[in-house]
Parts: sequence; structure tokens; C-alpha cells
Amino acid sequence: MNYFTADTHFFHKDLLGMSDFAPRPFDSVEEMNQRIIDSWNDRVAPTDTVYHLGDIALYFTHPASKSNEAVGEVLSQLNGHLELIKGNHDSRALFKYLAANNPIDHGRTKYAFHDVGALIKYDHRQYYLTHYPMMMGIVKQIINLHGHIHHYAVPVKENINVGVDTPEQKYLDEKLPFGTPFSAAEIEQMIAGKFAEFKDRQ
Repeated sequence: MNYFTADTHFFHKDLLGMSDFAPRPFDSVEEMNQRIIDSWNDRVAPTDTVYHLGDIALYFTHPASKSNEAVGEVLSQLNGHLELIKGNHDSRALFKYLAANNPIDHGRTKYAFHDVGALIKYDHRQYYLTHYPMMMGIVKQIINLHGHIHHYAVPVKENINVGVDTPEQKYLDEKLPFGTPFSAAEIEQMIAGKFAEFKDRQ
């Protein structure tokens, strides 16, 4: 199965606490990291694929290589094959480290890398997967899945925020545990809910 997420921001201590931008009520980054790992692995099987749409972590050490090792250790605990789309906080050094430490997991490499984005098809629809929201104009059967804006939503029905802080979980039948990647079926439910909301405004 395919899953989607963004903006995990592992190790990002400045996000801890409650805010309008990224509400994360954890006492430590270790608690936050573990919550995401647990929620992720409760859903994702080792043979599944997760599209991570950027901002994996925010962690600075001296030397910088130590932070890449720490982020790599966290990612190694996550089930599934990870398609990593580069976010504004994802360094090329991190991607190079992961590429150099990319184990074979269930017959394929653990990580694949995309500098800008990816395009996939699902049930007669195209998903453009990017970190930043895209303004595509009037389109048919194309949805932009993105992250970057945390607890905000783009006021365009064709844009769906799949980040861990997204407010667009409100379109789902039930709220998922923090850090849980969204399934394709849940993405479709979010799309339907947002389309219906926009139709009601007309």
C-alpha cells in the first residue's frame, strides 16, 4: 500500500508546545520522535511505500555529520520504503548520507530521492507530490498533495496538506494518532470533504 506524510520535523525542539502553526504537545523531542515512530509503524507494513513530502528533521550538531547519523537512526526504525521529496529544511548532506547508507529492505532500497517532486496516478486521478503547495489553476483530476504549511490549509480545493500537523484531517471520519501517514483512501476522503465544503460556499 501507499501512504503519504510530510513535516515530521524530527528533533525540532522549537516546535514543542501548543501554537497555531504546529501544535505539538510533547515535553521533549525524544517523546515526539517516538510518538511518530510508533504511529507510523502501527499502520505501515515493511513492504508498504510511504511518500514523505519534505522536512524530515531539523537538527544541528557539531560536527554536522552527527545530526545526519541521528536522523538516519530514526528513519531506520520506520517501516516501509520511503520516497523522500526534498523540503526546505532537508539538506543535500542528509540525502547524500542516506543514499550512502541505503539498505536493501524486502528486495529494494530503503530510500528513494526526489529533489522537486513526484507524480503518481491513483484511481483515475493524478497526484502531484511536492513539499511546497502548488498553484495549478483550473485542472481536472489533478490534486496537489503537499506539506510545508503545517496547521494551515491552502484555500484551493485541489490542494491537500498531508503533513502531520494538517488541519485537513477534519474531513476524515476519525482523527488519527499524531504522526500516522495517510492512506490513499483517506486522501480521497479528504479531497471529497474539501470539494464538498467549497461547493457549499458557492
